Amino acid sequence: MTRTPKAALVQACDDLDGTVDFFVDRLGFRLETIFPADEPRVAVITGHGLCLRLDRDADAAPAILRLPRVLVDGQEDVVRELAAPNGTRILLVDRDIPDFNAPATPEFTINQDGGTNDAWVVGRAGMRYRDLIPGRWNGHVVASHIRIPIGGPVPDYVHYHDVRFQMIYCHSGWVRVVYQDQGAPFVMRPGDCVLQPPGIRHQVLEASDGLEVIEIGCPALHATHVDHAMTLPSAEIMPNRTYGGQFFTRHVAAEAQWTTDPNSGFESRDLGIEKAAQGLARVTVHRATRSDATDTREHSSGFLFLFTRSGSIALTLGDADPRTLRAGDAVTLPPETAMSVAAETADAETLSIWISDRAFNP
Repeated sequence: MTRTPKAALVQACDDLDGTVDFFVDRLGFRLETIFPADEPRVAVITGHGLCLRLDRDADAAPAILRLPRVLVDGQEDVVRELAAPNGTRILLVDRDIPDFNAPATPEFTINQDGGTNDAWVVGRAGMRYRDLIPGRWNGHVVASHIRIPIGGPVPDYVHYHDVRFQMIYCHSGWVRVVYQDQGAPFVMRPGDCVLQPPGIRHQVLEASDGLEVIEIGCPALHATHVDHAMTLPSAEIMPNRTYGGQFFTRHVAAEAQWTTDPNSGFESRDLGIEKAAQGLARVTVHRATRSDATDTREHSSGFLFLFTRSGSIALTLGDADPRTLRAGDAVTLPPETAMSVAAETADAETLSIWISDRAFNP
């Protein structure tokens, strides 16, 4: 009876017995095949999602394998790397992307659009990404301006993210998305926003020409995992389910209520993120109601991000001269920074995102 051969990574191996014993006894692999019986020259072993073909006649350079560090009994806090008898290096790791515990480095940053093509890079699923905070506050937060120039079906898949906080705001165009436990797919239009709580499965299905969204996540470096087993939409609808202590929420701009501040000349709407994220963040949109609209703001802690959605504003920090921000420009401000925002055009509108220190120090 002929067995179907396994796809395997070929490893050169002079000491076949010693190498098999190392992988089986030390690392928990399993011997599947060995031949010929009278003078073994090939052994196939499997374990931890890997299939290795150890071959005494192979001409191959030693490989590097990454395995969970807990495989080394009694030495989990000491051993970081092992060497197999055939020269294979085994890197023992805690996880693909480690927890980020370095202190945040708050700073004033300004990112002006300028319309240059070199500001955009091709990211996951063919989407274009523009990094709005290159310094990323020492790895604690990433803000991306994401664009799909040509609309149609998006080559996405059901996936989820390892994050503490993540939100998506539709800046222009439209996008059809679907979320775990939240019912049928829906369309996000300009001004709409969702909070994507940690671990929620979702998929981007279709987009218009010129779709643009703003995405903010903590920490800056986080993994995206594909869920091969789940199909969306989910069979059940559970709008009150929590994911990592947070709720999914969807803000529909067309149904939102604006609050007018007669003193500043701006009106604002709250996007409902603060309640769903358990106080971890607050997201608001401000727009001018008169030509002399001026607002003074200050935050005592956390991270504040401003994105100019339309028109232009004059941003003044302390006693510094005003700086003009136009549509597509973004700034971040450290705590205890006094600032004023003045409308320079009648259509001035800004997106404001505040994130608590708790997102940086969980």
